[in-house]
Amino acid sequence: MTAVTMTAPARTGRRTGTGQLAGTWPLLRLALRRDRIVMPLWVVVLGGSFSSVGKSISSLYETAAQRAELAASMNGNSSLRAMYGPVFSDSVGGLVSWRMIAFGAALAAVMSLVLVVRHTREEEETGRQEMLSSAMVGRRAPLTAALLAALIANTALALVIMAGMAASGAGGAGAVALALAVAGVGVLFACTAAIAAQFTESARLAKGLTAAAIGAAFVLKAAGDSATDDGSSVLNRLSPVGWAENTRPYAGERWWVLLVIAGAAAVQCVLAYALAGRRDVGMSFLTTRPGPARGRISTAYGLAIRLQRGALLGWTVSFAAVGIVFGGLTGGAADLVGDNAKTREIFERMGGQAGLTDAFLASMVSVLGTVAALYIVSSVLRLHGEEIAGRAEPVLAGGVGRTGWAAGHLLIAFGGAALIMVAGGLGLAAGYGHELPAVLGAALVQLPAVWLLGGVTVLLYGALPKAAAAAWGVMGLCLALGWIGPALDLPQPVMDLSPFTHLPKLPGAAGMQWGPVTLLTALTVVLVAGGLAALRRRDILN
Repeated sequence: MTAVTMTAPARTGRRTGTGQLAGTWPLLRLALRRDRIVMPLWVVVLGGSFSSVGKSISSLYETAAQRAELAASMNGNSSLRAMYGPVFSDSVGGLVSWRMIAFGAALAAVMSLVLVVRHTREEEETGRQEMLSSAMVGRRAPLTAALLAALIANTALALVIMAGMAASGAGGAGAVALALAVAGVGVLFACTAAIAAQFTESARLAKGLTAAAIGAAFVLKAAGDSATDDGSSVLNRLSPVGWAENTRPYAGERWWVLLVIAGAAAVQCVLAYALAGRRDVGMSFLTTRPGPARGRISTAYGLAIRLQRGALLGWTVSFAAVGIVFGGLTGGAADLVGDNAKTREIFERMGGQAGLTDAFLASMVSVLGTVAALYIVSSVLRLHGEEIAGRAEPVLAGGVGRTGWAAGHLLIAFGGAALIMVAGGLGLAAGYGHELPAVLGAALVQLPAVWLLGGVTVLLYGALPKAAAAAWGVMGLCLALGWIGPALDLPQPVMDLSPFTHLPKLPGAAGMQWGPVTLLTALTVVLVAGGLAALRRRDILN
């Protein structure tokens, strides 16, 4: 009788709205505790970059005439508008918004997708959510906790942006509009990630689908900005990143655009909640098709190829397409900077001291290299995902050794990085229409730095599996140094923390330098060997 009396209210409660959200606050506290390092890093680094860019612009363009000249040259070039968007105001705040709002919104979206997928689909994939749900946890509590964590992160990001802009002397309504636009896009894509988590059984696929949506939004924005110089293209109106841009901070703010962003986020949030209530824990609307292990899949290498071939194909096609776009911009490199010596210096710090066209090509190749590092880190960490999900143990229980099992995934990771850089180099040369051998060689020179980050990831996974995710922090540091460091003119010792800084700047007059390339490759071999040795000696996670 006692058991029936205790059980019946619980079942009744779960049918109500309150019961469906039971346990939300403990889950939110757990999520914030788990992200107590990663989340503040995202917020401080991304939010602080707005203030840093503001101070850099103030020092590079000290007078109103210089800023007006910069704005006119940027708006007059469709290629540069495609990358950064039009300049709506030549004030310091307006130029910071022009330089940072699109990239800031996209990075806020990436932060949000990582948070939401980690605390929804990843929890279900590893089986932890089923254990938590056996207690008094409502059906929609995990989703609510994940979305609240993303909302807290984006709110903190908005506050840091506003404080940083005020500190750089560009506060006021423009700073508020800029911060809310960036954070709003972050929240919107948090809801997109929540929907993707309902449709897929894999956290990796949920992240991939959301990342593809972010990429599509950025491409639509770029195409729209290339067509018009006032952000009025239909393509801009179809892109959330374009919406952020059209809030026009420091240029007669359009507050109603923020309502559009909020409305889109609300619609997606309602859809995510509806989907979450119509499936079981661990299940999805797009089920994975099972199949027997025959032919190539019967080996550890074949299994790794089967598991990672979709991601590798997507990265390869994307790199080829992006390379073509970058190559098309190269022909007008001289027009992008005009006679502005300060802007020329930024490109030369990124791409070396050669001619401007070569420096622009080298800087674009460097961007491809840093993005390729995202692929290799993700691909190596697939080993960690297979282990914590319990799928590694059945494989290792057979006649497959740990080194052989890991080597299959590492072959895809390191060989795949080479493949996507070849695709990017070929696309870059095709878009530019010249210098195929030189451009392809410049792309391949990026591989030692890419591989080194892969080696760091292997070492972390092998020796400290519970800290393997720290590889993303290392990757984020290199990404920030490569993309923002040259514009901020950071001290050389700080820039030297990134392996990409030590690579020869090709194509360029200085030519190939084999010393750094050889050293980085040798370090990679040592790191991978150390990681595999540690993997052989430790216990498998369960």
